[in-house]
Amino acid sequence: MKRFSWFNATALTLGFAFLYLPMVILVIYSFNESKLVTVWAGFSTKWYGELLQNEAFLNAAWVTIKVAVFSSTLATILGTMAAYVLVRANRFTGRTLFSGMIYAPLVMPEVITGLSLLLLFIGIGLDRGVLTIVLAHTTFAMCYVSVVVSSRLVSFDRSLEEAALDLGCSSWQAFRLVTLSIIAPAVISGWLLAFTLSLDDLVIASFTAGPSATTLPIKIFSAVRLGVSPEINALSTIMIAIVTIGVIGASLISKQASLKQQRDEQAAARG
Repeated sequence: MKRFSWFNATALTLGFAFLYLPMVILVIYSFNESKLVTVWAGFSTKWYGELLQNEAFLNAAWVTIKVAVFSSTLATILGTMAAYVLVRANRFTGRTLFSGMIYAPLVMPEVITGLSLLLLFIGIGLDRGVLTIVLAHTTFAMCYVSVVVSSRLVSFDRSLEEAALDLGCSSWQAFRLVTLSIIAPAVISGWLLAFTLSLDDLVIASFTAGPSATTLPIKIFSAVRLGVSPEINALSTIMIAIVTIGVIGASLISKQASLKQQRDEQAAARG
């Protein structure tokens, strides 16, 4: 077994510092008393209070949360269905085309995706707003969910489904009670990934958003062009906290599901 050398420790430290040190600095300066984000003038939480009184940011945050929840839910449902078809249906007419269309958004530039969706919405006469952003985010997030769920379905033991069918379950009951419960950690991970992608998206949302719907990334980008405000630091800190809590919660849920699966397998082996 190789020892953990000083070179590895240094490389790991520099790597984590490169990734997370800017976030740490951002969080620290969100508590800065001064309006100048580069000048430290003492500890203060006044910018969080100012943020709560900023109607423009609050409205944009509410639109972003609505879009993220609806789009990630739709993307999870459609992505799980697509993954199930790709893994379980080995041969059907148009499988190659279907697989290519599912994975195309992974390599497609966001500018092209946003522009094509914009032309589609204009062509069908659909006014741009929350609905068009939800549809756009569902389109590109679905493929990520499909990849995550497919990786879990590939290693799934189908004998568990067969046992449920032998015991009298219908195909839907076997899927709902056995398959879905086992792949639930992958489905949850896919939902969280789609939710994060929706929160982070700027390019596609800028094409598909209308005057009545402005997402938080668009609002932040517009505000940053006029100068970085401490309110933006406070808002970013809140978003970092929300994402951190979500990741920790998902990890705990996945760990509990894995432990439950191990206990069930051990009980089945003893029985």
